[in-house]
Amino acid sequence: METQVHRYKEQSFRGPHELYFENLSKRKKIMEKNGNNRKLRVCVATCNRADYSKLAPIMFGIKAEPQFFELDVVVLGSHLIDDYGNTYRMIEQDDFDINTRLHTIVRGEDEAAMVESVGLALVKLPDVLNRLKPDIMIVHGDRFDALAVATSAALMNIRILHIEGGEVSGTIDDSIRHAITKLAHYHVCCTRNAEQHLISMCEDHDRILLAGCPSYDKLLSAKNKDYMSIIRMWLGDDVKPKDYIVALQHPVTTDIKHSIKMFELTLDALISFNKRTLILFPNIDAGSKEMVRVMRKKGVEHHPNFRAVKHVPFDQFIQLVAHAGCMIGNSSCGVREVGAFGTPVINLGTRQIGRETGENVLHVRDADTQDKILQALHLQFGKQYPCSKIYGDGNAVPRILKFLKSIDLQEPLQKKFCFPPVKENISKDIDHILETQSALAVDLGGTNLRVAIVSMKGEVVKKNTQSNPKTYEERIKLILQMCVEAAAEAVKLNCRILGVGISTGGRVNPREGIVLHSTKLIQEWSSVDLRTPISDTLHLPVWVDNDGNCAALAERKFGQGKGLENFVTLITGTGIGGGIIHQHELIHGSSFCAAELGHLVVSLDGPDCSCGNHGCIEAYASGMALQREAKKLHDEDLLLVEGMSMKKEETVSAHHLIQAAKLGNAKAASILRTAGTALGLGVVNILHTMNPSLVILSGVLASHYINIVKDVIRQQALFSVQTVDVVVSDLVDPALLGAASMVLDYTTRRVQ
Repeated sequence: METQVHRYKEQSFRGPHELYFENLSKRKKIMEKNGNNRKLRVCVATCNRADYSKLAPIMFGIKAEPQFFELDVVVLGSHLIDDYGNTYRMIEQDDFDINTRLHTIVRGEDEAAMVESVGLALVKLPDVLNRLKPDIMIVHGDRFDALAVATSAALMNIRILHIEGGEVSGTIDDSIRHAITKLAHYHVCCTRNAEQHLISMCEDHDRILLAGCPSYDKLLSAKNKDYMSIIRMWLGDDVKPKDYIVALQHPVTTDIKHSIKMFELTLDALISFNKRTLILFPNIDAGSKEMVRVMRKKGVEHHPNFRAVKHVPFDQFIQLVAHAGCMIGNSSCGVREVGAFGTPVINLGTRQIGRETGENVLHVRDADTQDKILQALHLQFGKQYPCSKIYGDGNAVPRILKFLKSIDLQEPLQKKFCFPPVKENISKDIDHILETQSALAVDLGGTNLRVAIVSMKGEVVKKNTQSNPKTYEERIKLILQMCVEAAAEAVKLNCRILGVGISTGGRVNPREGIVLHSTKLIQEWSSVDLRTPISDTLHLPVWVDNDGNCAALAERKFGQGKGLENFVTLITGTGIGGGIIHQHELIHGSSFCAAELGHLVVSLDGPDCSCGNHGCIEAYASGMALQREAKKLHDEDLLLVEGMSMKKEETVSAHHLIQAAKLGNAKAASILRTAGTALGLGVVNILHTMNPSLVILSGVLASHYINIVKDVIRQQALFSVQTVDVVVSDLVDPALLGAASMVLDYTTRRVQ
């Protein structure tokens, strides 16, 4: 659209945005673009008495501007059924030409009949639409007949304007309303909440008009001083204003049996309350036939206090509810239109459970006893509440007509949905401007425990490192303490924590957030539920996975594996771990033991491994293995060379071995070469088994092994896999970043 949609203020419906559509030159341009001032052909489809009350004001507005519009009227549904009052006659009485009458209702008033009625409408509508060839089809609300109209128009490439989309009520109506929304090209909504719902449903904001309810244009201008004649006509000469009840109750199609029982209790309560009552027959939904049977069983049609009618013209109905002592039932009219008069309303059951209501509405959602309903009548009857303008200010039709004139028929017909952004650029949403969406990442390694705040872009905003305690109790206590401190720090740093991701050594069940068991690197770390205590403490969702898997996830989201379908990550640290990405997904294995690459056996008579086996890669190439060999050299006084020194209390580590090798210690260099060769043989096995497109070496030892690994591949691997690239990760904290990625990918619904 070339124009910006007007939206009224929630309370006053007016304000500085009233400039909408006041630029006449733009409007003329659009009219010219649509074809030499060709009139817009608008088809209005009306299905029942209720939707006509909303559509009629728009139809009058269109008819009043013949220089801009041509109006076609299609009547279908219960309008054409005698049992429901033949309400098409009120359309004729309003002096509208009905272009087409479609008998689409299959009688039966049950679920199957509703489905068959939709099918019959779908069969008949194409011929009508082919004949009329409208530019715009106007559809109202949430009825099954309206769904048939919208479906036909959408499939026949006719633009659809949906009235009252985005609202929430109850039963199947919600699903039908939202289905029509997805078919519609333009939307006229009545409240700001409804507008926000439409935006949340990914509808284009520029095609949404917040206009108010069209029926309010008539409600708020209704000044019929002769309302007494209307009251006497429908309720009797002896009835006074505010001394009668209007009852309108429909079946709830998702729980027909309960809604019939509730209707029976309502009639019993009304009989006991002993006030004159105008009761309208229910609509044509499944269950209505049983409700009529209940009315007849109770003798309502012949009871002196009741006037049972199939239909009341809308102009007269307005006066009746405006001067009633109370309205009772589950009609949307009760919670929407009646608020304009401040008439007390009793809303029964769940049919309108999500509607916005004024203070005049008393909800009896669990209307399972006559006494509850009777008590509600005693509380509400005869009160007068402030008039509510939640649903409109009386100026909806002028806004809708201007909206129609702004429609550019040269625009592509195909709808565009405004899905939330999934790119890495900063969103313009206010939450993203004011806060940095982040994850709390925990890395529990064999030596250290680290907790960090990690942003959506993979930036480590804040990090804290502590030694990993030796006992379960101390470890859990420290994890919780560090997480709580980090969460508090996040607030100061203006970071919004979306969840907690935990990278830990050991075999992990990520579905349950449980560490099944660990190697000797992390003691007392078997059958540990990590998710529950952290989630309970921080009130955040928690994800847990193995550290090697987390390294692979980090590469997939932030590193050199981004965009690759298949790759393998090997992480070198205190132990040796790994992760496998196959067809863009992380492989866990049937018992969560996949990618335990550190425990691939590369020698039958190799050194003992912490897993209990011997000859594993970890027994050769891990930081723990290098430390073991460094201690042996040191004990034999063969470690230190010129340029090295150690304090007496200093612990021998892998770092000393690497330093010695760099300074020319031949024995240290030989140990490193053997370790790199063991790792290289493991990579060869991986290439032969998985045939990935890339192998990423990660961790503090990766740069020391990379050249040796490549040499082993050239010497030992099959020719067909020798071209597979092996690289060193450029990520500084792969375990932390991988832990964060579990949170960020899930909570922002990103697919990499």
